Amino acid sequence: MKICYLPGDGIGPEIMAQALRVLDVFRKEGMKIELEQALLGGVAVDATGSPYPEASQKLARAADAVLLAAVGGPKWDTLPRPQRPERGLLGIRKDLGLFANLRPAVLYPELANASSLKPEIVSGLDIMIVRELTGDIYFGEPRGISVEDGKRIGRNTMIYSEDEIRRIGHVAFKAAQKRGKKVCSVDKINVLETTQLWRDVMIELSAEYPDIELSHMLVDNAAMQLVRNPKQFDVMVTGNMFGDILSDEASMLTGSIGMLPSASLDANNKGMYEPCHGSAPDIAGKNLANPLATILSVAMMMRYTFGNEAAAARIEAAAKKVLAAGYRTGDIYEPGTKKVSCSEMGDQVVAAL
Repeated sequence: MKICYLPGDGIGPEIMAQALRVLDVFRKEGMKIELEQALLGGVAVDATGSPYPEASQKLARAADAVLLAAVGGPKWDTLPRPQRPERGLLGIRKDLGLFANLRPAVLYPELANASSLKPEIVSGLDIMIVRELTGDIYFGEPRGISVEDGKRIGRNTMIYSEDEIRRIGHVAFKAAQKRGKKVCSVDKINVLETTQLWRDVMIELSAEYPDIELSHMLVDNAAMQLVRNPKQFDVMVTGNMFGDILSDEASMLTGSIGMLPSASLDANNKGMYEPCHGSAPDIAGKNLANPLATILSVAMMMRYTFGNEAAAARIEAAAKKVLAAGYRTGDIYEPGTKKVSCSEMGDQVVAAL
């Protein structure tokens, strides 16, 4: 297993260190894992001037999977846009063809009280959000800021091809076949022609999956329903921008964005795995971050890229065991539980493994 790992910025190196400890457990048991470290984001800008330098591109392309911690921070916010850390993240997704983003939003029973919603609303929550990752308004052309008639004009283009919609639709329907057999496609058909095509293609594609119940929902209603009755959803599929917003909203239903992993896959299940949260520069270097989302991203890597369900299940079971024993980092702490640091949470997961 050739894994390129990218600690990145902020709390990235701290949470990555705990994920690597988990991989080390499997290496000691005989699993053949090759690890190569590379730069991405702000640290890459500082070292090379580029958020996704050529050396990192070579390592990422040669790897079977990529493990990323987090990128970004206010230190780089004033740089020209092409040099900002987030451009490295968009760059690696595009470079590796990672078009399918899978974000599970699962509420662990022990964290029901950590959610901002009532426990009876979120108890048993298990949603998979499938987000298209390499198209839409984030990549569409023309784009930019220009001066016209003496006034500044900002322009971004929302664009999707039929093929892009079809391939992410297949991912969503296949995911639903392994879950609750329901797909909710999210669009804005009442305003955006782009999403009229999205809905048309999803309806056409559903004929190939007669065992799956397909429904449609406008994105504003979907945002409302996620906080009103989130358990109605099984698999949600949507475009890049809507998916970015809805998946972060769904993550907070679980109590903390620090709990949620994600997978970004190409057509052959090569993937980049990363926590859903950001680089949290305000707590960087303080050993306070929650490493569980990064550790659970390793579980997703074992499942989707390496096809090792047993290893994935072991990692997830270890995380559940630690939570059941009452261990909590600051973001999920509540009175009566045991508050631990980032590295101490890593200690507990390794011990449980």
